[in-house]
Amino acid sequence: MSPSRSDAPDDVTVPEPVDGPLRPSDHADGADLDDVTQPRLGPIGWLRWGWRQLTSMRTALVLLLLLAIAAVPGSIVPQRSADPNGVTQYFSDNPGLAPILDNLQLFDVYTSAWFSAIYILLFVSLIGCVIPRTKHHWKARRSRPPRTPARLSRLDDHRESIVELSPDSNRDASAEASVAIDLAAEQLRRAGYRVERYDTARSFSVSAERGYARETGNLVFHTALIGVLLAVGIGGGLTYTGQTVIIEGRTFVNTMLDYSSFNPGRFVDEERLTPYSVTLDSFGVTYTPAGEAGAGQAGDFAAHVTTQLGSGSEDGVVRVNHPLEIAGDRVYLMGNGYAPTITVKNAAGEVVFDESVPFLPQDANMTSLGVVKVTDGLPEQLGMIGFFYPTQAPLSSGAFTSAYPALINPVLTLNVYEGDLGIDDGTPRSVYTLDPTEMTQLTGGDTGVDSIELAPGETQDLPDGLGTITLQNEAPAGAEGYDRSVKRYVSLSIHRDVAAPWVLAFAVLALLGLLAALFVPRRRMWVKATPEGHTLRIEYAGLARGEDPTLPAAVDQVVQKHGDALESSLRTR
Repeated sequence: MSPSRSDAPDDVTVPEPVDGPLRPSDHADGADLDDVTQPRLGPIGWLRWGWRQLTSMRTALVLLLLLAIAAVPGSIVPQRSADPNGVTQYFSDNPGLAPILDNLQLFDVYTSAWFSAIYILLFVSLIGCVIPRTKHHWKARRSRPPRTPARLSRLDDHRESIVELSPDSNRDASAEASVAIDLAAEQLRRAGYRVERYDTARSFSVSAERGYARETGNLVFHTALIGVLLAVGIGGGLTYTGQTVIIEGRTFVNTMLDYSSFNPGRFVDEERLTPYSVTLDSFGVTYTPAGEAGAGQAGDFAAHVTTQLGSGSEDGVVRVNHPLEIAGDRVYLMGNGYAPTITVKNAAGEVVFDESVPFLPQDANMTSLGVVKVTDGLPEQLGMIGFFYPTQAPLSSGAFTSAYPALINPVLTLNVYEGDLGIDDGTPRSVYTLDPTEMTQLTGGDTGVDSIELAPGETQDLPDGLGTITLQNEAPAGAEGYDRSVKRYVSLSIHRDVAAPWVLAFAVLALLGLLAALFVPRRRMWVKATPEGHTLRIEYAGLARGEDPTLPAAVDQVVQKHGDALESSLRTR
């Protein structure tokens, strides 16, 4: 407190009262700010300033928010790493916008330069925050609790009690005060406090503190975030995702040749994939029967497969959201459809095409679109665009649709084109599309020739005497009512993610650290005993670091337990 005018010595000039506390004459308020010259920062100074800004917790939080915002486009725009077919379709649907988004790397968000920059800056910022705080925390944990304040009564949470000593006691008040502090120290130690005795000539006291687990949890949380970043960054380089289509009875081998698309991480060796195979034995699906509510709705999908790894093989089932694990890879069921087996013979009766062709579903009732390409064996290359109807039904317009997704009245219709398929010049072409610009349409449309219609087991002639085409019946002989007259296929996604267990472990660790940082209180507690004749003045005080609404109750609990223990100790002596 500043001395009053009446308390000042005669040789001291006391300034006139001013609004607010008195300040020295060289304080900024009393100086001419125009005369203040800041030192010039050289290159090292600017680097030091930039590093301090980058490694501040505020910057780390901003970068974490930016990383979350930067990840949003990855959930809006299809990504090449997860949905390459979706990216191709996006280019077809948005020919003007797609190249712009591609230049901005929005189809490769998580490997883009700007996302990587935010990721690396966040990584560096967190390390710069954690290391100094860890060193400081380590020193704080090894240091002694602070000395007992001289005036505990200045603290907000302060309690005081007077203990009467027996006049005929053999021990003096100082000895009783020391015993009282011993009891308090033991009590606080059992409560999880670090304790230290601080005795003076006039008083005895114990200083205790607890709650270092709060800062430990905070550091564990931020260290776990660094672990997540490392796991995602390194694990992402060892991760790959591929897509393939398997028709019933066929086998997929884990090599590059059998993938429809493959997106490897930067550390994946495509020539050293784990050798295993997956054979699709059958695909089962149940539909709600016609006439019931939700007719045609699929109830269960199950791809029954046989896997072979090394010399051993075993049966397995792949269901939606229930992947099959093999050799560290996860096999997910992504889609399914019909794959009619089509046989084409030339005019001489020679088989020039015999394949099961996957048709892509277009609606919930499995109306499916497919393309057949016959490259050799005929005078000209032949292309056919077809629709497969599991349960054919006419529309009022005269066109056909499927009224039910199961095979009740399966029919295949085809429009035939003759000419150049556009594959001889080496240009890659999708097996699911046909470009008829350089071809002549032979059936359907304005040709005046009806489209070819085939039921399982039927054969029809191709136009212009080119040969015949047959839709094979896959049902076994004598199997009345067998609904598998047409093969089915499944679309599988094969995913390897070595980082997932590490990310999960670090995420759990981060959660535990965050809980400790939020709910473990950091507080200090003091108990002081001062002998005063035949009495002891016992003072209790607590101080919280940050908000701690439970501190008053904690001080009251210490007062009660210590008072009971001291009273019991005095009675027994």
